[in-house]
Amino acid sequence: MFLRKLCIFSPLKPLKIDTKFYNSDKDDLFLEVQIQNISLSTVFIRKVSLELPEMYTEEALNTLNLDGEDECTFGTRTFLQAREGRHYLYHLRVKEEYLEEARKLSGLTEMGKLEIVWKRELGGIAMLHTVLLEREARSCGELKLSLEKIPDTVAREEPFQITCKITNCTDKKMKLLLKMHDTTSVRWCGHSGRSLGKLMPGSSLSFTLTLLCLQLGLRRISGIQIIDTTLKTKYCYDGVAKVCVVPSMMKMES
Repeated sequence: MFLRKLCIFSPLKPLKIDTKFYNSDKDDLFLEVQIQNISLSTVFIRKVSLELPEMYTEEALNTLNLDGEDECTFGTRTFLQAREGRHYLYHLRVKEEYLEEARKLSGLTEMGKLEIVWKRELGGIAMLHTVLLEREARSCGELKLSLEKIPDTVAREEPFQITCKITNCTDKKMKLLLKMHDTTSVRWCGHSGRSLGKLMPGSSLSFTLTLLCLQLGLRRISGIQIIDTTLKTKYCYDGVAKVCVVPSMMKMES
């Protein structure tokens, strides 16, 4: 009598895939994909592609424009040596007709899938590696503030301007009042307590502020306060951006 023993081995995949989403101040985000060959032999990458939800479009940021022609940042190489890694970057934008829906997303959100076609050797059988994409959607709260324009470098004690955009992320109409509060290093110029008017649900408006910095170095822009006079709700925004403050003479020479 013979006893047959069957052993089932699950072949290890040679690729380690890490993905990470980065939110921006606008209605878009970036996806970073890191692919690493964790095997001891060469792996050939035939194709890397995204399959996204209907509301998004993608732009691959993995090319360089050299002499008027787009070339892959990885050159003509299609393979990864043992323990070698590679990074891919994608810019994801929300389609205009889905903006309101995207702004209401919160919590864990499905973002489609990443597909990688690879093989172990030239002429070998192509294999498909699929990674389901998820991200933690950052809730913008009821009133989202983002920066549209701000200088990188400003002169000490010289006025400069920033342009802000606010978005009503609720389903209710707001009537807004803007207030600015000085900090140790930042002074606001102009009238505090001005009306920004009415803001309908899902709508945005932009406004420009003038300020000056009193101290040198990297300074935080803080002290913006917006009040919804309809519901008596106060929204405070601190550390919305940073600017580099230099002596005025250095600013003039540059």
